[in-house]
This record gives sequence, C-alpha cells and structure tokens, in this order.
Amino acid sequence: MSLPPGFLDELRNRTSLSDVVGRKVVWDSRKSQPGKGDMWAPCPFHQEKTASFHVDDKKGFYYCFGCHAKGNAFNFIMETENVPFMEAVEILAREAGMQMPARDPRAQQKADRHAQLVDVVEEATQFFRLQLKTGAGSDARAYLTRRGLSEAALDRWEIGFAPDAWQGLWDHLTGKGIAADLILEAGLAKPSQKKDRPYDTFRNRIMFPIRDSRGRGMAFGGRAMDPGDNAKYLNSPETPLFDKSRVLFNHGPARAASGKGQPLIVAEGYMDVIALSEAGFAASVAPLGTAVTEHHLQLLWRMSDEPIIALDGDTAGLRAAMRTVDLALPLLQAGKSLRFAIMPDGQDPDDLLRAKGPDAVRAVLEAAQPLVDLLWRRETEGKSFDSPERKAALDKALADKTRLIQDPGLRGHYDQALRDLKWQLFRARPKSGAQQGKTPWRRGAMPSLPTASTKTSPHVTGGPELEAEFHQRAVLAAALVTPDVVIEFEHRIASMRCTDPDMDRLRALILTHAITDPDNLRDIVVNDLGQGALEKLLSHRHVAISPAMRRPGDLDIARMTLSEELAKLDAQAGLKTEMAEAVEDLSDLPDETLSWRLNEAAEAANNARRSQHEDKAVYDTAENGLRINRAERAALDALLSRIRGDKPSG
Repeated sequence: MSLPPGFLDELRNRTSLSDVVGRKVVWDSRKSQPGKGDMWAPCPFHQEKTASFHVDDKKGFYYCFGCHAKGNAFNFIMETENVPFMEAVEILAREAGMQMPARDPRAQQKADRHAQLVDVVEEATQFFRLQLKTGAGSDARAYLTRRGLSEAALDRWEIGFAPDAWQGLWDHLTGKGIAADLILEAGLAKPSQKKDRPYDTFRNRIMFPIRDSRGRGMAFGGRAMDPGDNAKYLNSPETPLFDKSRVLFNHGPARAASGKGQPLIVAEGYMDVIALSEAGFAASVAPLGTAVTEHHLQLLWRMSDEPIIALDGDTAGLRAAMRTVDLALPLLQAGKSLRFAIMPDGQDPDDLLRAKGPDAVRAVLEAAQPLVDLLWRRETEGKSFDSPERKAALDKALADKTRLIQDPGLRGHYDQALRDLKWQLFRARPKSGAQQGKTPWRRGAMPSLPTASTKTSPHVTGGPELEAEFHQRAVLAAALVTPDVVIEFEHRIASMRCTDPDMDRLRALILTHAITDPDNLRDIVVNDLGQGALEKLLSHRHVAISPAMRRPGDLDIARMTLSEELAKLDAQAGLKTEMAEAVEDLSDLPDETLSWRLNEAAEAANNARRSQHEDKAVYDTAENGLRINRAERAALDALLSRIRGDKPSG
C-alpha cells in the first residue's frame, strides 16, 4: 500500500515518541526531563537495571547505549509488537486519530484474497479436528496417547487427522461452496494428471495447524501414520500465506511467553515444541521442514537476546548446530547471540522429557554453550595439533570465521576467547619422553603450595598486575581523547586483556563507537559507565601525565603513546610466558641455564620500559611504592628458590 505525500510527516507530528515508548517502560525520574522531552528508562529490548535507553522527543528518536537499539516511533512499534511497517503505521494512525488512506484497488483485492485463503485454512482445520474423533482416526489417537498428549492438549494445539482418502478434504470444502482455485492456492489439494478432480495434499496423516504470529491459520504439517510413507513429515507447499523460511511453529504464544521472562527455545519439530510447551517451557518454537534461516534468526532476536538452540545429541543434530553457527556469525551484534543445548545420548527434547522429566531438560538448557564454544568444538574436536603447520591451519580457520563478525568490538571479544582456548590447548599438555613417570607441570601452572619467600613477593601480591593496569588505563585514555587513532590499533586493543570490569567495558565501548561515532564517544562512555568511572580513570597519575592526555586530539602523539604502552604490555606478557616455559623445562635445564633464561626475559622487559619517551617519574612515584625492576626481580628470585627447594630464610 502506498501512502500519499505528507501522511507520514503529519503522523509524526501528531505522535509523541515518549507516549508510545512509555507504554512499555518505566521512566527514570532522576535522569528524565519531561519538559525538555529528554527521557531515560531501562531498555525494553534487553535486560538491565540502569537507565541506558534514551528518548529524544524533539527529534523523535530513541537510542540504547547498552544494546544500541535505535529508531523512531515506527521502528519501536515494529520491534515491540513484531509487526510489519504498514501495520505499525496503522497502529500509530489509529492512536493519533488519523484516517488511513483508502487502499489501492489492486492492493485491496490482494488483501481480500489473502483473507479468503485464511478462511479456507481455518475450515480445513475444523475438518481435520473432527476426523481425529472418528473411527478412522483411532490409530492416530492411540499414537498421540502413547506420546503423552491429553485430550486437553489435543484441543489446545488443534491437532487433527487427514483421512486416508484421495478427495476427503476436497469433497468437504467444495461441499461448503469453497471455490476450487482457493483450495488449490491454499496448498490443500494438487491437480491430478490422471483424474478429473484434484487430490488431497494430506492423506492418512496426523495434522498440526501452523499459524502466523497473530494466530491466523496459514498452513499445515502432517505426520505420516504409514511407516512405509516416503515422507515421515510433510508441510504445506509454498503459498501466498506460507513461506517456511520465514515462519516459526508456535511463534505467537512463544513470543508472549518469552516477553514474560521464559527462555526462548528453538527445537527441531512439532512434537518437540508441543512436549516442551506442555511441560512448562512455553516459549518454544521450531522451523518448519528447513534449517534455521537468516529470517528465522531475525524473528528469534526480536523475541530474545539469546535464544537457545535445542538440538538432538546425534550426528545430524550437531551438523545442524554447526550450520546455524555459520549462518549466525555475520549477523551477530553486541547482546544478540545464540546458545546451544545439546541433548544427551542422541535424544530429542521430547525423549528426554518422557524419560527423566522437566528438571532434566531444564538442566540441559541451563548448561547451554555459547556460540564461540561450538565454533571451537568444530575446528578442534578429533584433531591433532602436534606441528606448527597444523596449529597455523587452526589459526587460519578460526580467523576466517571471526572475520565474518561485523561488529569490531564483538569480533575482538571472539578473538580473545579463542586465543584463551588455544592457550589452554597448546600450553596445558604435559611433556612426554624425558618427563614420563614424573608429575607433569603445565605451562602457566605453579606447584600447589607456595613457600614463605613467595607469599610476600610483589609479583604475588599484585605488583606486575598493577603495572599492567597502569598501561591498560593509558591505552584506553589515549583512545578516548583521540578516537581517530583507534582504527590503526583496533586489533591490538581488542586483544588487550583488561582485568578490571569497568576498563573491559570501556574497551568494548571504544571499539564499538570510536570508529563509527567518534564525536559522541565521550558522552556514550559517560552514559554507560557514569561520570565517576571516567574521572577515576583520568585521575590516575600514569594517565594524567601521559603525552596523549596533555595533547588530546593529536594523532601523532596518541599513536606514539599507544605504541609504547602496548609494547610494555607485550613485554610484560612475554616475561610471564618465558617464566612459565622455564618452569616446564626445568627438568631438562641446569640451574645456570634456567637463571640465564629468566635474566634475559627480565632484561627484555626492562629494555622495553626504558624507551626515550618514557617519563621516569611515573615509576618513581607509583602507588604502593611499586618499583617494577625490584618487584619482578623479587618474583624471579622467589621462583628460582621455590623451584630449587630452598628453605625460607629466618
């Protein structure tokens, strides 16, 4: 339907966005300024406690600083009501007291045809329901009883039966005066090449009505009663009402249940959805005879930030999970992902419910794995990485996948998570050969009981970790005051591990917004973390005296600062790695060689610090009396003493 010029502008002028949004949120009275049309609330699109959702009434625009949802009144209605654009226009026009323009005659004719097809599907639904209660449906009733479905459940799901007759439904519908072309167009019958009359699409099948998100009948799914039937499950063909790549079974009820806080579960078929819903998992849906599609994912993310894909624990189920991983990667956004619940022992959700009950299913759902774990599992399970070439191949395979993620901040988190998993895989293996028969020491691991000499070491009590935080703060502060530098250092900032949660959140905000919205980066950070967190960051001495802070906006100075601070972090990380590797190699190295390796590592770290641009006063006056050289030297000495078994002095 086309709208006349000016209609939407007039509708916008008559619509208050804060009134539209206000039906779904509770405004934060401390932050909101109704007189200025500046309103804040917890976001209706993701779970949060703080008010990060902003409505600007004057501009007619909303934005969430947490999940980045944005749009106008039309977008808000479309997202919260899950309706197409024209329906959102109709809703707003009705509320504003505006008459919708007359439909184009051809569009009206199409809408009328659509309504007629819906009526035909509804008539077929009633026919199938009646047939289930007849003698012809006795075997189907017995099967459904064995599957644990009560009479009430059959009525709730409107389950029916298509008799084993070539024209059973056809004769019923034509006898009701329904035109033959409508029956054919609704996908309920097929033209016959041998007979004069068309024949029924569904014969001798248990029938499951398929409804759209608003509850209107659109198609059917049928389960064969004959074990020899070529198709165990059969869906309606594509029709003007039904496109299986865009439809989810049980969409409307699941959307309502998900809106009330139930986890959104994506199962594989009708019976799984029905069984889950009857067991209390009302927010359950399933695709219809097809793998999950991009359109399905968009529908799912409108209902829930993290739908749970519940798959059979067999080979086919795992293959389906991996296909979904590949489909989802380019579509992922901050706060929008998937989790995967793999059923045990090749069971489907219905099997597990009947065998062990709802609690067993709930336990599997609560243990659902994040998408990154499935990605890692596919690339590593059953494979050996005993050569540099195989390790490099794994690096390339993972990089090729994460490169598909569009959001730079999210991509950085995926890269970091996969680096952590690779570290565990490559570093956490005991050495063979000379160390067989000995207790294997893992790289990065320490003997369980510390000696007295190490308990007071600055390395143990937080010295080097504190130094790392100094450099992390300097990196983030420089990026914050000169956002244009971020694009050059995006990957290195993304791979920088922040131990402090506020700094980790700040890093994510910088990676997400510094390139796309540099002018508003500081405001975005303040709205998300608060003014206090920002002031705390900028007040640290190491940050305050850095060249980038004294020359905000100077790209060359920011570039120099980031290069130096990241180099120092790399040097410190290299020292820790060398120490861990030296521990692992202890059984094969004399004390002199071990001492030399640790000395070399420490000297490399010190050289990185003594750059010509470094302000020496930083380390002379650092908090807690931190002297990096002495702290790390004490840690090395303590480690050597610990390894050799020296007794604590005093």
